[in-house]
Amino acid sequence: MNQKQDFIAVFDSGVGGISVLRHLVRRMPHERFLYYGDSANAPYGTKTVEQVQKLSFAVAEKLMAQGIKALVVACNTATAAAVELLREKYPDMIIVGIEPAVKLAADRFPKGTVGIMATPLTIDSERLHKLEDRWKEQCDIIELPAPGLVELVEAGKAVCEESEALLAPMLAPYAGKLDAVVLGCTHYPFAAPVIQKLLGESTTLLDGGEGTALQTQRRLAEKDLLSQGAGEIVIQSSAQDPKILHLCRKLLAAN
Repeated sequence: MNQKQDFIAVFDSGVGGISVLRHLVRRMPHERFLYYGDSANAPYGTKTVEQVQKLSFAVAEKLMAQGIKALVVACNTATAAAVELLREKYPDMIIVGIEPAVKLAADRFPKGTVGIMATPLTIDSERLHKLEDRWKEQCDIIELPAPGLVELVEAGKAVCEESEALLAPMLAPYAGKLDAVVLGCTHYPFAAPVIQKLLGESTTLLDGGEGTALQTQRRLAEKDLLSQGAGEIVIQSSAQDPKILHLCRKLLAAN
């Protein structure tokens, strides 16, 4: 098969990367996408860096074996912990990670106040700290760890009374006080209605999904690997649970 027709692999710790897949499909509807959610090991954000690296390499090997032309690490935690190591191991593969949209927030709200919601591991990562250092002169940055939210999204409870009860104590003190909040975990966009409700309409929510899709498209174009085929989406999960695959399809179809 022509390499142009190979899969673009997309992986996350669970269902969260579907939020990135939606951007990828909108931008490149003619591509074949292979999505892999490691829901059996979710969440990654509460694990050690070494554990996340081991899991990320195991998933990458499974995906490489299926014939891919690019790997999109659609997980902020896995990107922070493992993307550079993956690039070292697979130097000839297009590997695109996702980053919190701190630059976008700083550009849109100079001298503003920006919150970064992320998993504990991402909050503590050197990768995020470097991003914050790069833009802290342009805006005030507040870290907002949100433990427990990934688990609710994985359970199909992104928007419900339970997620609102979890997030209210974390976010209520910042209602009306933030110009923007960067959703630094790919699971979080699915809880955006609840986050927006708690913070107020004056706060703009931003995530890195569109930027990741654009970078993937650019890298493929540079190597003349963009497809003009019929398009296809294959979804796989490490969890042996049909409900997870159903949830992925449901989230993919949501606006």
